[in-house]
Amino acid sequence: MRDIRKEISDKLDEIEEKEGVRILHAIESGSRAWGFASPDSDYDVRFVYARPIEEYLRLDEARDVIEWQLDEVLDINGWDLEKALRQFAKGNVTLFEWSGSPIVYRTTDDWSRIQEISKQYFSERAAVYHYYGMANNTLQECPLGETVCYKKYFYALRPLLAAQYIEKYHEAPPVLFSDLLKQDIPTELRGAIDELLEIKKKTMEGEENPHIPLIRSFIENETTRQKKIADALPDDHNKDWTALNYIFKNVILQTT
Repeated sequence: MRDIRKEISDKLDEIEEKEGVRILHAIESGSRAWGFASPDSDYDVRFVYARPIEEYLRLDEARDVIEWQLDEVLDINGWDLEKALRQFAKGNVTLFEWSGSPIVYRTTDDWSRIQEISKQYFSERAAVYHYYGMANNTLQECPLGETVCYKKYFYALRPLLAAQYIEKYHEAPPVLFSDLLKQDIPTELRGAIDELLEIKKKTMEGEENPHIPLIRSFIENETTRQKKIADALPDDHNKDWTALNYIFKNVILQTT
């Protein structure tokens, strides 16, 4: 039987050695991090790394991603620190989700400092648009036939609940689906979601089941509502690079 966590740890060590980088933070993303993986879900490992300072002083820019597609079970990809910080500056939701993943394979004190600074750059407008877009895209891919892949339901429910969380608390939402469910959700809808969760955990990827009208209706109505909310939100991007420049310089000076 495969020891996936050991494989991941070994591969992260190998990446550091072969690529000449220092991994600052490595996590699980996707359905396993969200808490509704299927029995055959793959592992999506994502990480942020720093290169030696000399690599940032080149005229020919180094590639800012590392991609290690291993097999159908294990997928490992990473972003360079400079790319990651630039994405934080844009309010990129992906980075905030990596930062908040409940499954951490390794991390550093440097990342703890980055994580704290990143809070200054969370954009409600960018995040709500992102989550609306995820839900809407899923809705378009999920026609009203007799059956549906329940994975699609979760790919719409999670971003919609995340958008609701932002509406209430004005901060980056938790990554775990179970944490998003701690919000006030109508009893009947909550019961349908709980039942859906139990089915999903036992269902193979791609398997289809009958539509659930209550959940479908919620997804359609809430997607429309979140679009209106996103359109009304002001531009709240933090355009001050001071904190990000400081942490970037601080981290690369420690990377040899």
